[in-house]
Amino acid sequence: MKTVVYPGTFDPITNGHIDLVERACKLFDNVIVSIAKSEKKGPLFSLNERIELASTALSHLDNVEVVGFDYLLVNFARDRQATAILRGLRAVSDFEYEFQLANMNRALAQEAETIFLTPSEQLSYISSSLVREIASLGGNISPFVHPAVAKALRKKFAT
Repeated sequence: MKTVVYPGTFDPITNGHIDLVERACKLFDNVIVSIAKSEKKGPLFSLNERIELASTALSHLDNVEVVGFDYLLVNFARDRQATAILRGLRAVSDFEYEFQLANMNRALAQEAETIFLTPSEQLSYISSSLVREIASLGGNISPFVHPAVAKALRKKFAT
């Protein structure tokens, strides 16, 4: 059984993330969307909120599990018996950092294979940080996120 771990902060999960998970579901038996606690990044949503939002947005997929983690990714992948780590590339500018990260993961765990996928062209410009900024300024984010995520963002910025 082939399992892939798709790590990130998913603050919030976007339609681009969902697209990558849907693609991964066709390639792997199991997809683990692993949401990093990432307190250093100062996420807008708590870890539990991000898990709940991602679970809702991905509920249409049978072979997806959404879990939080707060330790080294390669150890998490090993603990979950994952055969690969999935990383998304939106633009060429993402590649240098992702390439460095993949090589570091391989240095830490030789069995850590990294798979790169690109989102659909019409979703390639979406990022969590842009969605947060648009939402904070009262803009329409519905084309970029699941309805539950849009609702949570509106609520978060209404206070």
